[in-house]
Amino acid sequence: MKREIKKHLFDIKTSIDSINEYLGEKRDFSEYQENKLLRRGIEREIEIIGEAMNRILKLDQETQIENSRQIVDTRNWVIHGYDKVDDVVIWGIVSNHLPKLKKEIEDLLDE
Repeated sequence: MKREIKKHLFDIKTSIDSINEYLGEKRDFSEYQENKLLRRGIEREIEIIGEAMNRILKLDQETQIENSRQIVDTRNWVIHGYDKVDDVVIWGIVSNHLPKLKKEIEDLLDE
């Protein structure tokens, strides 16, 4: 695997770890909704994840990450549709999709 791809994979892992750190163990949706700084921080990390994924796909379209295109599309939605970002959708991504993505990224980094 190219060194540049590993760098982007590491960036994705770092952003996922940051999101988990921001949320802590409690992971309370109502707290997330009420805390603008928390929401914006998580949205920014999702932007970074999507941009890193976009760069990986430009270097190697065969990289085996499930839903890679949807990850880039989510980044675009958060950036360009900032006024339509839905807290429920972001929370679903964080709760349901990021744990699996983290595992995929860690497996690729271990290769």
